[in-house]
Amino acid sequence: QVQLVESGGGSVQAGDSLRLSCTASGRTFSDYAMGWIRQAPGKEREVVAAINWSGNRRYYSDPVKGRFTVSRDNAKNTVYLQMNSLKPEDTAVYSCAYSSRNWPDPRLDKYDYWGQGTQVTVSS
Repeated sequence: QVQLVESGGGSVQAGDSLRLSCTASGRTFSDYAMGWIRQAPGKEREVVAAINWSGNRRYYSDPVKGRFTVSRDNAKNTVYLQMNSLKPEDTAVYSCAYSSRNWPDPRLDKYDYWGQGTQVTVSS
């Protein structure tokens, strides 16, 4: 089992920035990918960013490309999502997810464990 705990969500104005953090614990593999998934009200869940173990491969969905940056600190088993130039349409519950496949996959079913999520609300 892998436990994931997110932090850093909140309510901000459009144009502001937020940084989310997610720490993994439990039986993690030595090499694993991490993703950030969001679910907005009335919309399907989507992978917005993902990163492999070494950090040399990253994925970003089109709506966040150029505004969000995913990074990780393996010594701390922590992954980050820096969100800049936030828009009201970024409002969602953001969850981190763990994949033992070590590939920053945009497909939801490639992630084995999920965190509870943290709310991000962006007002105009």
